[in-house]
Formats: sequence, C-alpha cells, structure tokens
Amino acid sequence: MSAELETRVLRKITMRIVPFVMLLYFVAFIDRVNIGFAALTMNKDLGFSPTVFGFGAGIFFLGYFLFEVPSNLVLDKVGARIWIARVMITWGLISGAMAFVQGSTSFYVLRFLLGAAEAGFFPGIILYLSYWFPSQQRAAVTAIFMAAAPLSTVLGSPVSGALLEMHGLLGLSGWQWMFIVEAVPALILGVVVLFYMTDRPEKAKWLSDDERNWLVTTMNAESAKKAGTASHSVWRGLADLRVIALSLVYFGTSAGLYTLGIWAPQIIKEFGLSSLQVGFLNALPGIVAIVAMVLWARHSDRSGERTWHVVGACMLACLGLVLAGFAGTVLAVLLALTLVNIGISSAKPPLWSMPTMFLSGSAAAAGIATINSIGNLGGFVGPAMIGWIKDLTGSFQGGLFFVAGLLVLSAVLTLVLARSQRTSAATAAGALPQR
Repeated sequence: MSAELETRVLRKITMRIVPFVMLLYFVAFIDRVNIGFAALTMNKDLGFSPTVFGFGAGIFFLGYFLFEVPSNLVLDKVGARIWIARVMITWGLISGAMAFVQGSTSFYVLRFLLGAAEAGFFPGIILYLSYWFPSQQRAAVTAIFMAAAPLSTVLGSPVSGALLEMHGLLGLSGWQWMFIVEAVPALILGVVVLFYMTDRPEKAKWLSDDERNWLVTTMNAESAKKAGTASHSVWRGLADLRVIALSLVYFGTSAGLYTLGIWAPQIIKEFGLSSLQVGFLNALPGIVAIVAMVLWARHSDRSGERTWHVVGACMLACLGLVLAGFAGTVLAVLLALTLVNIGISSAKPPLWSMPTMFLSGSAAAAGIATINSIGNLGGFVGPAMIGWIKDLTGSFQGGLFFVAGLLVLSAVLTLVLARSQRTSAATAAGALPQR
C-alpha cells in the first residue's frame, strides 16, 4: 500500500507542478535571450558594435547577481506563489519596454533592470521543487524543468525569427515587435501563478488527506535526517566553501549557456542566411539536447553519481565550442553547437542536485541563490568577452575558445570538490566512536 501511495503522490505532484514551472521557465528564458535574435537587425538600426552588444546583453547578469540572494530569501519567507507572480509581472513589463531602446545607455539600463526583476526566479523554482520532491527524484524532476531552456530555443527561435519579419508594421521594426509580443506571456502567467501555485505540501488541497500526509511526513523525515549534518542558517549557506565551489562550477556552464543563447544566432547568420532561416536552424541543436539531458539526469539519479555526470557534460560542451571555432560550414557549426547544447544542458540537473544534499531551510534558500547569482556572472563574462574579442579580431573563434577554457575549469573544480567531500566524509567516519 505504501509503495502504491508513493507512486500515486509522486505522479500527482509531478503532473501538477512540473509542466507549469516548465512553462514559466520557458517564457523566462525566451525573454532573457531573445536579445540574441533582436541583434540580427537591432544592432544595425541602433549602431551597436559587438562590444556594446556583448556588454549590454551580459549586464543583465549584474542586476541578477545583486538581487538574487535577497529575492530568494523573500520567497522563502512569503511563499513562492506571491513572489514568483511579482517576479514575472515585473520582468514582463521591462522586457516589453526593450522595444523602445534608443541607444546604448537605455539598452544597458533596461537589461540591468531586467536582470534585477528576474532575480530569484530560477533559484526560487529550484528551492520550490525541494519542498515537494524527495532528493532521490530531484535530479530527474530538475532535468524536466530545465528542459524548458533548450525547448525555448527549439520553439522560440522560429517564432523570434518570424517576428523579425514584421518589420515596418505600424511603423515599428521587427525587433520591436519581437520584444512586445514575447513579453505578453510573462504578464499573463504572472497573474495565473497567483491562482494556480501552491506554496507547500501542507496547503495542497488537490491532494487527498492520505496523499498529503504521506508527502508531508516524507519531506519532514528527509529534513530531519539532514538536521545533524546540513547547514540551516542563512550565513552558513552563504559562507559554505562548497557553495562557493559550486558557484564557480556554475560560472563556466552559464558562460556556455548564454554564449549559445545570445551569440549563436549571429554565428549562424554569418553564413548569409535570412532571419527566418536562422530561427529554424538555431532550433535544431536544442531538440537533441532536451532528450540527452533527461536521459543523463535519469542515469545520474539511478546511479546516485553526480560528479562525473557534471564533468563529462562540461568536457563535451568544451569540445563543441572548440569545434565551432574551427567550423567552416553551416552543417559543421550546427553539429558543434549541438555538442555544446547537449553538454551544457546535461551538466545542470546533476549539478543542481548537489546543494540540497548539504543545505536545508534558510541556508538552502541562500546557498542556491548564491550559486545561481555568482554562477550566472558567467552569463555576463562569456557574452561580453566574445563581443570584445570579435571587435579585436573580427572572428568568433577566440571568444569561443575562451568560454571552452571556462568549462574546463568547471570540470576541474567539480573533481576537486568531490575529492574534498570524500576526504571530509572519511575524516568524520574516523572520528566516530568505535564499537
């Protein structure tokens, strides 16, 4: 009976929560990286150099960095429902305002504000999933949620490319229409969140009494089991060296992710294709990445292994970036970008399963937000360096190699962290009284 109840509850909460948070992240990611498609025509209209564009695209993550931890702590206190709704409505308004950028200053300001507005969304959802799903299922659930990022590329790229073709309608450029139209879903879903999302299992009226009791008991027991070893306070979550190490690991993966999101359309465009053709071709690598990341995360859950699943994925993405730097045809670029997509996407679910293994409560809220905020600075450094190196050399190659180096660093740090964890565990075991 217990096994049947567990299966029923996990199925219910998965069907209720995961598709919805996927939809939210899908919209978030489109609004975050559609700047890459806007650049196909916006940069010429506004006279932006690669350096100006790269800096403006990346400054999003400075706003994100500054407001990430405070935002996630507020979410932990007031509940996901109210705070996620606030986040989405605010970022929808600012994303739509991007249509009215006049020059580099307004571009920088709005991108910074967009990052500040969206701060707390992603780590908030990661924290939210930890309220509902036992740790054994968390990597697979996180993978399904995070599949929204490559899925947004698959579905969003052709849409963004098509919206750019609306140039001249009602006196607006295609890139202006793209920002306006793609901001609307965030505003609508922000209102829907208020009525649909449930803060905690204890409040889940859509579960029967026995289902709700099982889930609450299971999650409380897991928290109690961690109580002796996990960090709970905000400051422990911020100061834990493991959090800092994971932040640096995430830095490299974020540099890779946003290199794809922000620069891939322009890399493909260099082969003389139309915006609509770029949209469809840019979607192809994401299709493969979605399947790969889900299978990779399931394998990580079944084996209980996290370290090599992160390391292997980072090195695959590194290989893809190097190959993209040498690619001389559209087909070669697409194959290389496919490897990058698979590696970046597959690294994240096992990586995000690590912090909640040693953090709980307010420490988990602070720690997850810290990893995401510091790590996402890679989303500033990667795109900005690619733009700067492109201006210096006239080629994307040097910038792609730079980001590949960051991914090697991520892989090395993951191995160092794993070795440190094993040493600490062995020391703790040796300190236990012998019987």
